[in-house]
Amino acid sequence: MNLHEFQAKRLFAEHGVPIPNGDVATTPEAARQIAEELGGRVVVKAQVHTGGRGKAGGVKLAKTADEAAAAADAILGMDIKGYTVRQVLVDEQAPGGIDQEIYLAALIDRGRRRPMIMASAAGGMDIEQVAEETPEKIVKVHVEPAVGIRPYHATYIAARIGLPRALWRDFYKIVSSLYACFVANDASLTEINPLVITGGGKLMALDGKMSIDDNSLYRQPKLVDMRDTSEEPEAERKARAAGINFIKLDGNIGCMVNGAGLAMTTMDVIKLFGGEPANFLDIGGGAKAEQVATALRLILSDANVEAVLINIFGGITRGDEVAKGILAALAQVETAVPFVIRLAGTNAAEGMAILADAEMETAATLSEAARKAVALAKGGK
Repeated sequence: MNLHEFQAKRLFAEHGVPIPNGDVATTPEAARQIAEELGGRVVVKAQVHTGGRGKAGGVKLAKTADEAAAAADAILGMDIKGYTVRQVLVDEQAPGGIDQEIYLAALIDRGRRRPMIMASAAGGMDIEQVAEETPEKIVKVHVEPAVGIRPYHATYIAARIGLPRALWRDFYKIVSSLYACFVANDASLTEINPLVITGGGKLMALDGKMSIDDNSLYRQPKLVDMRDTSEEPEAERKARAAGINFIKLDGNIGCMVNGAGLAMTTMDVIKLFGGEPANFLDIGGGAKAEQVATALRLILSDANVEAVLINIFGGITRGDEVAKGILAALAQVETAVPFVIRLAGTNAAEGMAILADAEMETAATLSEAARKAVALAKGGK
């Protein structure tokens, strides 16, 4: 689950990270009032779950309350990478201007299986671009969870990124506060970009990003209330309501699989044969016909899908239920998209018989199924 910038920064502040004064507005008049309270010199920022806001015109500086209202009027309703701006953050500008921008984040290093602090003197930029073009500018420090952040972590990072020595103590406080926020909220990412040195020689987080592990939300009711479902793809909202694990991707081969591990394997095999998966979809261990039908409707709602691969290994999930679900979905959704289905395990023979009667394309192995799906996708709808 992703948070808006203003939500992330408020959580940062709760743990001691210094942020600018500001508030959220949904109308130009509200933006004007906030700007007046802050003294007029503000920055007005679109609040959407995507990057590139500045390049799209979604971030504007204002010197007066009237300019802030005009900026909000221009930004509200704007489309940024498919996201409609419904609210703006009105923040005071950094006191004394900005002398230096720094990137700072706490995240999970899945390869090392532990938290990591990542920093760079190239703040304010796309960190992926920095990592690709100038990886030597990125500093990484792994954290032992049982020990947490210690002064030597921050000292090492500060020295590597060239931070003025007078700010090292404050930098340690911010690093430890950011990490505390990361742990307390079960985050997969807490990011400040940029953390700036103001003209007055202070450190301040001007922007914030935060992603929460969905698996932890059962114990994070405060964060659940922060969820902005209007920022999430409609298909993912419907999937969550149906109890289906679904993530949209950029390929053209739809996937419906039972079990997360098998789903990832299926996507790997599709790529092995030269295809690109359009989604991750795990229908779970005991999907019934209606749930399978819902899953297929989600897949087919993506206009980029040119073939669908269904790979079911039946333990709890029964092959005949899956087959009925496929036919039920196709009866409700008119589509020319071809299907390839592989069933194995519980009631697989019964399921294959149902599909054979309906003249559906089937496969005995995952490799065969992936090869057929890739060929069908390359042939178009």
